Order: sequence, then structure tokens, then C-alpha cells
Amino acid sequence: MSPESKKLFNIIILGLSFMFIFTAFQTCGNIAQTVITNLNNTDFHGSGYTSMSIIYGVFSASNLISPSVVAVVGPQLSMVVSGVFYSLYIAVFIQPTTWAFYTASVFIGIAAAVLWTAQGNCLTVNSDENTIGRNSGVFWALLQSSLFFGNLYIYFAWQGKTHISESDRRTVFIALTVISLVGTVLFFLIRKQEDTKTPGEEDSANEILGDSSSAQNRLTRAVAAFKKSIKLSFTKEILLLSVTTAYTGLELTFFSGVYGTCIGAVNRFGSEEKSLIGLSGIFIGVGEILGGGIFGLLSKSSRFGRNPIVMLGIIVHFIAFYLIFFNMPNDAPIAPMEGTDDVAYMLPSKEVAIFCSFLLGLGDSCFNTQLLSILGFLYSEDSAPAFAIFKFVQSICAAVAYFYSNYFLLQWQLLIMVVVGFFGTITFFIVEWEAAATLAARGSDYSSI
Repeated sequence: MSPESKKLFNIIILGLSFMFIFTAFQTCGNIAQTVITNLNNTDFHGSGYTSMSIIYGVFSASNLISPSVVAVVGPQLSMVVSGVFYSLYIAVFIQPTTWAFYTASVFIGIAAAVLWTAQGNCLTVNSDENTIGRNSGVFWALLQSSLFFGNLYIYFAWQGKTHISESDRRTVFIALTVISLVGTVLFFLIRKQEDTKTPGEEDSANEILGDSSSAQNRLTRAVAAFKKSIKLSFTKEILLLSVTTAYTGLELTFFSGVYGTCIGAVNRFGSEEKSLIGLSGIFIGVGEILGGGIFGLLSKSSRFGRNPIVMLGIIVHFIAFYLIFFNMPNDAPIAPMEGTDDVAYMLPSKEVAIFCSFLLGLGDSCFNTQLLSILGFLYSEDSAPAFAIFKFVQSICAAVAYFYSNYFLLQWQLLIMVVVGFFGTITFFIVEWEAAATLAARGSDYSSI
């Protein structure tokens, strides 16, 4: 197998591993608040929104140290250990207790920071400026396939159910825990960079492996990674991209947690309201996979770089927000266990609700594939710190969004995303134009990015 083939193999295994882990975790997040609502008449008194707020709050803070952890431990082992913590969080729902639920939320926040920093490192080291667009798209399409499989099961398993029984809950979460563990084991198949490096790639190989001859070298690497993170945080490019990244954190919260809860709370959807949560997740996944496939695999044929894709993403999202505003009752995100009988500006339509799910997924893939691509291009030598900053900003905004989702009506949540999305698109354009100028100075073809 040639070095390039081995690198592509690593990207595919990375994507498959994340697909299994996030089949479990994203399905868990999509149904958590609905499941918890059915538990709150027992001794359990947790909140899915509060849990997610804790996860993303800890996640954001942990990104300050995650580059150091990856530098010392190595990305492969970092991803394996992080995958175990994801599985433990999901397993809590088999027999939930309030203290275990919130404790697991803290630990998975730390694990998520390490996991995503290691992922960005692995993606970058196995790519170059000619393959980063393709590899970002391949990874994203595989990752977001997770939304399809888990939610397909939820759709059929919960068909016609208005209450989720203890047996239903246990069956689902035992299956999701096993799926998450399968993804964790797959990380062991990633080829170590010493098998794929060429003579000019020794430094990158050391970065991906985290090898060192002594504890002192490991400590030096950890300190250096932390310093790089702080230094990069104040560069013009990172500050501009942080606005775009902030938007992805807000809309991540909306499509992965809030929107499914809204659909499940609309009583006018009848006996299908719970199974529609699964169907919504499926169509979010279809949009994500379609976007990742088109914008990744066909990136070589783009003559205009990343900006048109990001522009498409914001237009698609604005259409989705407009339709959701007209279709969903304003109190849907914070409705009680009994749901809501309110009507927005039209009678709630299942078809419109599911179409909006597809648009949310497609728009999200536009932003995330291009952010992964531009970060890998701009910071090929400092991949771990750059991706840690990306996840720091994204996760802290997601934490804030999950917190206010407990209180804000739907219209205010949509308005916040519209404003931040508008400015995030503009700041991305500025960074992309500068990246194009850099390529032109090198004499490279702009379409290669």
C-alpha cells in the first residue's frame, strides 16, 4: 500500500470510528430530553439541556489543556480513552441517577476536548493542501452517517408511542453503549505515522504519534503545545474564524437537541410526535452526508474555493429558520411533559418539520467541512492547537445555547442564530480571501484548496 493510500485508509478508519461513537452519542443527545421528561415523575430530576450545558462548558475549558494531553499521550490512545468515556455517559441512561448523570456530563466534556483535538491532529497529518478538502469531506460524511442509523432505529422502535417505558429506554441505551464501544475499538486500526511518513515528514510523524524518549521531552512538548494554543488564539485569522465557529456551536445545539425536543412537544403531530424525533434525526443526517460528500469529494472541481459553499450554508439555514418560525409553536422548546397545543403562523406540518431537518443538516455540513478545510490549510504545522481553539469556541457557545434553551422561546433562539450566522459568514469570507492571496503568492491553483 502506497503512503497516500495508507493516509486515506487512516482517514476512512477515523471517520468510521467517529460514525459509531456518534451514532450512539448524537442519538442519545437527540432523545435525552424526551426520555428525561418521562423520568421526572420518579426519583430522577435531571435536565437534558443542563447536562449538555455542563458537557459543552467543561469541553470548552478542557480545550486549553487538550493539545498538551495529545502531545504527551499521542492521538490514537487519546481517542481510545475518550471513546470509553463517551460509552460510560451513554450507559448512565440504562439506569439513570441524577448524580451519575451530571458527573458523567463533566467527564465526557473533558474526553470530548481530547477526542476532537486528536481528531484534528490526525486529519491534518494525514492530509496536505491538495487533499485536505477531500479528506475533510470524507471524514464529515462518515461522521454524520451516525445521524442516520441511530435515528432510523428510534423512528421504528418508537412508532406510535406517546410514553417511553423503562423497557424501551433500557433496550435503546444498551444498544447505543455497545455501538459506542465498537467505534472506540476501531481507533486501534489507525496506522501509526511511522508506517506512512516520507523522509520530509518526520516532525509530523512525531506529532501524531506523541513519541518521545523521556518524560522530560513529553513535558516539554506539553508546555510547547499549551503555549502555541495561547499564541494562536490572538492571531487575526483565528479571531475572525471564531465568529464563524461560534455560529456552528449555536446551530449545533439547535439541531442536535432543541429541534428534536420541539418536534416531540407538538401535540398536533398526534401519536407520531415521538417517532418523528427519530425521523428528524435521519433527515439531518441525510443533509450532513450529502453536504460532506458533495463538498468534500467534489472539492477539486471548485474554482472559487470555500466561500460559495459557506454562502450556500447560510442561505439554507436562513430558509430553515424562516420555515421553523412559521411551523413550530413558540413555546415548543420549553413545553412541559404534556406537550403544547399552541399553533404558530400555520398549522404544524410534519412534512415541513422534516424538510427543515434536512436543511439544518445540509447547512451545518457547509460550515463544518469548510472550517475543517481552512484550519487544516492555514495551520498544517500547528494542527492540534488550532483545532483545540476551534472546539473551545464552538463548545463554549454550545454550552451557552444549551443553557438559554431552558428559558428562551423559539423566536429568540432563531433570532440569535440569524445575527451570529450573518456576521460569521462575513468573517469567514475575509479569512478565505486572505488564504487565496497566500496561495496566489505561492503560485498555487486556488481550486486546489
